[in-house]
Amino acid sequence: MALVVLAAWVVQAAAGVILLMRWLRRSEALRRSEGLRRPSGRPASAVLTHVGLSVAGLALWIAFLASGSVLPAWLAFAAITVGNGLGDSLLIARGRRLTGERRGFRADYGAAIVAVFRGRMPRVVTFHALFAGVVWFACLGVCVGATVAA
Repeated sequence: MALVVLAAWVVQAAAGVILLMRWLRRSEALRRSEGLRRPSGRPASAVLTHVGLSVAGLALWIAFLASGSVLPAWLAFAAITVGNGLGDSLLIARGRRLTGERRGFRADYGAAIVAVFRGRMPRVVTFHALFAGVVWFACLGVCVGATVAA
């Protein structure tokens, strides 16, 4: 099952790379059109931190597979948990841009989830958002199982 988690994580990372490349292209286009030096603000830091945590988690998961020690598995799970939280904040921001409204965290989070299920988000965003839960729960299951087995 740990290898299934690895495969799922790699698939999720591939979707993330597609989204990252789109974000970088859009940032570059904005920079050129508005004369900005670099993408700035919270979204840029959130995107880069989300990517960094995902890569770190994947590296820790590979360390778990190589070593058999449960510590890297739980550290990977912690990284993906924080990374998914940042991903959710990015999904909320996208949902707010979609509706042009800002009603508060709960309402905006709910509206973003509804937008995902109603097909209002790009397909790769929908896949990335929904598949994040698959990877998260599978990772948790393997961490618990490996801990009990140890």
